[in-house]
Amino acid sequence: MALIPATILTGFLGSGKTTLLKRVLTEAHGQKIAVVENEFGEENIDSDILVTESKEQIVQMSNGCICCTIREDLRETLQTLAARKRKGELDFDRVVIETTGLADPGPVAQTFFMDDEIAESYLLDSIITLVDAKHAPQQLNDRQEARRQVGFADRIFVSKTDLVSAEETEALIHRLKHMNPRAPIERVHFGEVPLEGFFDLRGFNLNAKLDIDPDFLKEDEHGHEHHDHDHDHAHGEHCDHPSHQHGHAHGHHHHHDDDVKSFVYKADRPFDPARLEDFLGAIVNIYGPRMLRYKGVLHMQGTERKVIFQGVHQLMGSDLGPQWAEGEARQSRMVFIGIELPKDILVQGLEQCLV
Repeated sequence: MALIPATILTGFLGSGKTTLLKRVLTEAHGQKIAVVENEFGEENIDSDILVTESKEQIVQMSNGCICCTIREDLRETLQTLAARKRKGELDFDRVVIETTGLADPGPVAQTFFMDDEIAESYLLDSIITLVDAKHAPQQLNDRQEARRQVGFADRIFVSKTDLVSAEETEALIHRLKHMNPRAPIERVHFGEVPLEGFFDLRGFNLNAKLDIDPDFLKEDEHGHEHHDHDHDHAHGEHCDHPSHQHGHAHGHHHHHDDDVKSFVYKADRPFDPARLEDFLGAIVNIYGPRMLRYKGVLHMQGTERKVIFQGVHQLMGSDLGPQWAEGEARQSRMVFIGIELPKDILVQGLEQCLV
């Protein structure tokens, strides 16, 4: 049976996840969606769009979607859903897991890779993070969970931009790009998201595309290139609580010193496969809990094909990609997103893995 695609929806308290979910559920898109909610949520999907208010944990809706509140374990719930789908008792095409406002999506994502039974039934498609433009600056300053949710995302939707000025929205988007340059950022109004922006994003596919926001790269050219080691002092590490520093600066290039940061590493010389494998293995062992998402398209010695690797926390996978095209510049590119990752150690180590 085909794998059931799963989407993890995470987002700041009050960012409108429930509004967004309601739209996704009630829109007549012909898809049957099962929504799994961690029920310690700030508000649950209202019973008025559900068919019955039963004590049954799984509720069918009028358009065939299914809602289900988790009271125990996520994997049990997912297994029950898959088993009932196999038996023909439930009919749904995909699953959306809504995490609570402060949840870390990391362990939820890891379930899809580490748990064999879940991996047999489901395919993790992407992690979507909803950011509330009005409260984001404060939440990003004060709550690491909010920053982690940004770092994990494959796509970021910014809601409530009508409540803040255009400059504030720009500054927020600029800040989010620094934390996560690989997630496209879109503004949404009252949860109106076209479904193609929500499903089948293939954020965990091992594909040869390394999407990095071009503005992020442009900005990097101004002397943050990786072999330029003396620029790191721009990111001062002296204050733990960024709210104190960042009062009302509206400067577009205002430096927020978020602990969730990203950096891109590029190299033209090929990697030595054995050395790189050892180094990445060691890095993931030591820094895994602080590594949120990472991905690379690599030029490896001894193969005419691109090598693609990516990971979440300590879980890393790699695969052979397509051949390097005729005349294509063979360059390795990697992006790392994590909490206080030691960029200099990573860069130094990667340099030593080059042939």
